[in-house]
Amino acid sequence: MTSLRHVLATLGEPLVEVVVAPHGLGVPVTDVVILDPEDPLEASPGDLVLVIGARGRAAAPAIRAAGRGGAAAVAVKGATGADVAADAGVALLTVGAEARWEQVEALARGVVEAARAGGEAASGEVLGDLFALAQTIATLTGGLVSIEDTANRVLAYSRAGDEVDELRRLSILGREGPERYLAMLREWGVYQRLRAGEGIVRIDERPELGIRRRIAAGIHAGKQPLGTIWVQEGAQPLTEGAETALLGASRALAPQLIRARTLPSPELRLREDLLASLLEGRLDAESVADDIGADPARPAQVLAFSLGPPGPSPRLQPGTPQKPIVRSDNRQLRRAELVHLIAVHTAAYRRSALVSVIGGRVYALLPDLPEHSDAAVLALAREIAATARRHLDAPVRAALGGVVPRLSEAAASRGDADRVLAAMTRGHWAADVASLADVRAEVLLSEVLAYLGSQPRIRDPRLTALAEHDTEHGGILVPAVLAWLNAFGDVRAAARELNIHPNTVRYRVRRAAEVSGVDFDDPAQRLLTQLQLRL
Repeated sequence: MTSLRHVLATLGEPLVEVVVAPHGLGVPVTDVVILDPEDPLEASPGDLVLVIGARGRAAAPAIRAAGRGGAAAVAVKGATGADVAADAGVALLTVGAEARWEQVEALARGVVEAARAGGEAASGEVLGDLFALAQTIATLTGGLVSIEDTANRVLAYSRAGDEVDELRRLSILGREGPERYLAMLREWGVYQRLRAGEGIVRIDERPELGIRRRIAAGIHAGKQPLGTIWVQEGAQPLTEGAETALLGASRALAPQLIRARTLPSPELRLREDLLASLLEGRLDAESVADDIGADPARPAQVLAFSLGPPGPSPRLQPGTPQKPIVRSDNRQLRRAELVHLIAVHTAAYRRSALVSVIGGRVYALLPDLPEHSDAAVLALAREIAATARRHLDAPVRAALGGVVPRLSEAAASRGDADRVLAAMTRGHWAADVASLADVRAEVLLSEVLAYLGSQPRIRDPRLTALAEHDTEHGGILVPAVLAWLNAFGDVRAAARELNIHPNTVRYRVRRAAEVSGVDFDDPAQRLLTQLQLRL
């Protein structure tokens, strides 16, 4: 059994706030129930009642009914019924306007079920309670703490006031890091450093992005990453010993996350973890094959799916009797629906198929592939993308990784699929589905450019100087050279591309050669110029 105080410590701002608590916060909470005012108004002792479909004073009947039933608390949106709750003898909580009811229910039910399963420790905290640990870390560091798993899902967080930044606010409301911020953190190499091993990673404040200063540490079991602890600096600077405390916390949390992973879990979650572990190299192919009933020596293939933003809200014609289409703009919910959709389609094709979400993308593993399966898998991917577009009202891109000869090489197929998705995004690929064969040139060029970008010593310093000179003098030479090279030296085609006169193209190419000293008559130098200037 847990208390209302403990549930509130778990939820906290920005999800819920206490309006009134006639019997204090120590009242026991034994269950979480959802109450619709249009249904019979009933509650039982110890219930945390979530009143949906009624705001403010409209929730008064539900509040009175909860009080008559002995409920511990009532949660509503737009709460203005403090006097009603006080008269009914029940605590009243107000839920943030942006919060989703399913998020509030999931968090609260998690606390209640954890207390029911594990009991309470002598200190009064639920055994293995990550929220209590997050609050302890916050006290030691002087910051705002959140704990995430390796898929960037928020597992727990400390209480906070008004000093939360946009990254933390969206992460808590969405139960996972928002994709646009995750992409920036990946670009800055933050996750690579966190998963490389122990140590503190520092992220500077970026006011223009809504990010305050924070420090982070990876949670590891040996070399295996388990999650991350983030500490955001609030209104006051972090304590002098914040980094030492964070390092200790990352070590102390490892057993908690290991225990959480070994607890019994639903079949779907187990299968998601199997695929994520296989693709990230944390589990051998034989173990996965044994669990799903597949042959590890047979060919396999990975498909990757990315979910785009929802389409415009549908409008009804005046007088039309049809009901409005109800659609959630919550990316988390739509992605969960996409996972279920993909799981159904892929399981129909291969009984042992696995589906999981990693880093915002949905991956499907197709093991035990028969010979000449290319056409069937392509048709499957197209069907999934089309069905998702219809039912989720959002574009879905599907990328086919290469077929690998055995299950142990599934990570290579996933890498192919990731590169295909990246090429589709960069090249504004018109179709929803593509295979490696479709975008091989774009993928290979991207990898060559990535290598060239990471190896300054093999670049031509003359071209580096040309790019710097052009930046300082209007940026007209490099585009002209690239257009000329892309047109195989056809000055008129390059001029049409740039919407300038052919003589202007000729002049700018000659001027670029003079500034850089590069000989554009040399094929090798032309090729290097075309590659390096694309950087």
